[in-house]
Parts: sequence; structure tokens; C-alpha cells
Amino acid sequence: MSFRVEPDPSLKDALKAADHSLAGIWVCSASPLIAEICAGAGFDWVFIDAEHSPNDLQNILAQLQAVRSYPVVPVVRPAVNDPVIIKQFLDLGVQSLIIPMVNDAQQAAAAVAACQYPPKGVRGVGSALARSARWNRIPEYLTRADETITVMVQIEAAEAVENVQEILDTDGLDGIFIGPSDLAASMGVIGQQNHPDVVDAVLKSIKAAKAAGKYAGVNAFDHDTARKYMDAGADFVGVGADVALLARATEALAASFSNESQTPAPKSY
Repeated sequence: MSFRVEPDPSLKDALKAADHSLAGIWVCSASPLIAEICAGAGFDWVFIDAEHSPNDLQNILAQLQAVRSYPVVPVVRPAVNDPVIIKQFLDLGVQSLIIPMVNDAQQAAAAVAACQYPPKGVRGVGSALARSARWNRIPEYLTRADETITVMVQIEAAEAVENVQEILDTDGLDGIFIGPSDLAASMGVIGQQNHPDVVDAVLKSIKAAKAAGKYAGVNAFDHDTARKYMDAGADFVGVGADVALLARATEALAASFSNESQTPAPKSY
């Protein structure tokens, strides 16, 4: 006998219920074990990255399953704003997406369309085959899917900051996630995420999102910077990464048994 299945909460559900900025951790190791460890650490959300990490469909599926029993929201970033890749991620059961390198309203609209079934969008229909609908065990999934999915796009170029208002006006878009590293590079100060011009651009984007009634997130591995953006109204902040934490901790441990001085690593990526 089958039982009624309902979709898990997505990022926008968690944001609606929150009375504080949500802190999240990147999971870049492509390891379900590490994803589960991070999911149980007390973060509000885990960011499974497929742009700069060796994550593929099988790895992402295993990580979604590994973190499901924990009170944490999985968020996934594909490598590119592509409807085929986005369709595959959605069919895996990804319900919260952050789409990278979106610089204008047209690209934002394409990201939203890739997450919606026709007639509103272009997502291919395969619910009987897909974990997203729990193989058609979720009642009326095809007509309800849009409301269960969170779509965010990344603001990570000077052009995107210039176009942020038009991007935020995109129908069906839930919010933005700001990437200071690529933003710094596009502004000619690569590696300087805390450069005053970069910080100003981040704050401008957060302010625009709040004025538009949409969510704003940002990446900030530096503790003080993360707190600054939270105080400025950022709804969710990526505050660290599994691989970075492991790198810094192993370096510190090795240095404690060495006479050689340790060169400090950047606090952000």
C-alpha cells in the first residue's frame, strides 16, 4: 500500500520561516559522507556545488539522500545556466537552485523558465521516472512543482550589479546570491573580496533585493564580513566550505609539529 508523499521544504520555505539570517556551508568534496557530517553540524543550509567541484548527477543524488534526515536545506549550483542540466538536477529532487553567472534579465528569465513546466517554462516532463515527484507519488506534482522550487541567480559581475533591478523584476525569480570573488575579478581587483568597491556593490545588490521584496544571499568566508552582510539584510550567507575547512585545519595541525612558519591562506576563495 502506497502512502502520501509531500515535497521537502525548499530554501524559500526556510527563509519565510526564519527570524534571522541563515548560515550555510559549501559542500565541494563530492562526498555523501562529508555532506552528512556538514548537514549535522548545525548549519541552516548546505550548498552542493557543481560549478567548481567534481560533483556529478550520481554524487548529487547521493548527497541529497545523505542530508535528507537532517534539519538542513540542500541548495545546488549547476555549472551553467542550461535548461538540460537544470532539468536533470530538478528530476534528481533538487528543489533549491542557485544559477551562476547571470548578468541580465534575459538570462534570469531563462533560468526561471528552465525550472518551470510548460506553458510557463520549458522544463521537460518526466515525473514518472524522477525522484523529484517520488516517481509520481506526490499528488498533482506536475501542477504544484513550481511552488516547491526555489530559483536564485548569481550576481557576480559588474554588469550584473548594473542590471540588478531588472534581474530582480524577473517573474518567478525568488532572489539573488552575490558572489564577491568573481565580482572582484570583474571589477579589476581579483582576490580582493573586501575591496571597498566590491563591498559597495554587494551592499547595493542586497538593498535592491530587499526593496524588490525578494531574497538576497551572499558568499563570505570571512567571519566579520559575513556578519556585516547579515547586518545589512542578507537573508542567507555562505560562511565556509568543507574543503577549505579541511585544508586550513590540516595545515594548522601540520604547522604545530613543524619549525617552519606557515603562510596564511586567504579567508575567502
